[in-house]
Amino acid sequence: MSQNFFKSTRKIIGAGVNYKEVLRITNATKPENPVIFFKPISSLISTDENTIKVPKVFGAINYEAELGVVIGKSCKDVTPDQALSYVAGYCLALDMTGMDFILGARPKGLPWCLGKGFDTSTPVSRLITPEEIGNPSDVRVWCMVNDQLKQDDSTRNLIFSIPELISYTSKYMTLEENDLILTGTPAGAGPVKHGDVIECGLSDIVQMKYHVKDE
Repeated sequence: MSQNFFKSTRKIIGAGVNYKEVLRITNATKPENPVIFFKPISSLISTDENTIKVPKVFGAINYEAELGVVIGKSCKDVTPDQALSYVAGYCLALDMTGMDFILGARPKGLPWCLGKGFDTSTPVSRLITPEEIGNPSDVRVWCMVNDQLKQDDSTRNLIFSIPELISYTSKYMTLEENDLILTGTPAGAGPVKHGDVIECGLSDIVQMKYHVKDE
């Protein structure tokens, strides 16, 4: 599989509210099932494109560093025990979010996909092989803004594990080669604006750096 896996990605599937610390801070109830949303393919950018653009319709956007899971072959209705055999690799991802839009839409019961789907809202790293990442269930996810550490947690603190996310999603739809699953972001996500610099990483395996600019 090419390191530029995202060029043939057909679906980006995100998991919301998936770190234990997020539940603790917000005093929220644990979801019964994974909270799943979609992002359009047009939101993907690589590390070659080092600029995240704030859409004119948003005053600011939130950074959310995440571990991404890259599907290696088609699967449908798989069990958690089977799930990792369908994984080709992993990546570092940012799930950039127009949080003001989402907070306005949620109380009204309206869709909030526009807050997740704007251009440049899904930066991704190169493909990381399973051998390189080692244990995906214990990987440090960290993020800095303007040299200040904002997010720092491990995937061992996911509410729904990687196999559970794959299994649950595959009950509803076929997962295809190069589909990307974003596993959720640790506590500490917050807004960035024009001129800010985001740096994030997975342990010491891979890092990304992006400059935030107004559209």
